[in-house]
Amino acid sequence: MLRRSLLATLPALILPPGLAAAQNRPALPPADAGVVPPQARAPLLARAEAYLNSIGTMRARFLQLAQNGGSAEGTAYISRPGRMRFDYDPPEPLLLVASDNQFLYYDRELKQPSVVPVGATPLGLLLRREIRFAGDVEVLEVTRNAGFLGITLRRRDAPAEGRLSLIFSEEPMELRQWLVVDGQGRQTRVTLSAIETGMRLERGLFTFNDPTFFEQERNR
Repeated sequence: MLRRSLLATLPALILPPGLAAAQNRPALPPADAGVVPPQARAPLLARAEAYLNSIGTMRARFLQLAQNGGSAEGTAYISRPGRMRFDYDPPEPLLLVASDNQFLYYDRELKQPSVVPVGATPLGLLLRREIRFAGDVEVLEVTRNAGFLGITLRRRDAPAEGRLSLIFSEEPMELRQWLVVDGQGRQTRVTLSAIETGMRLERGLFTFNDPTFFEQERNR
């Protein structure tokens, strides 16, 4: 079943196989182009860290592509630290919300919620209070190509959970895309557009532990 397929692969945000192929794929460079040698990484990593840590809130449109060619679009919200929301456009009835160290998967048609730990997905790295490409975060590769900076990383103590590649435009510095590869090698690519930062986001977008959350969702 389509929904069961998504739930089984939720930690990597893999799309179900029944989604239609994307018609307009983003023209961003591959993450493995222009590898930066380790001795030249430090200033690039520092700049990316500073940019990510400067983000309090973000709203953007997203296009999500699965390895099998399936695609979906919607609106993404980030409120750091700790909160993220993916609202999928119809006809997809899906909602993904991160809050309180949990990731909620909610099917609006079935009215069925499921929860996994935020730490079960590499995307949890983006929700930390302070993002550092050091310590328990291992940088696997840094690339530069055609005005884009790519940083591939994973949790040092959990390599089996997969890896995360972040793609930034350099001028101006802006997060444009991420690629999640799970422990089984399955890939999901999310490309952001119409990016806005610094706006006020209602806390109710993320507080799925509030008893009124699902009632509000039914009225959206």
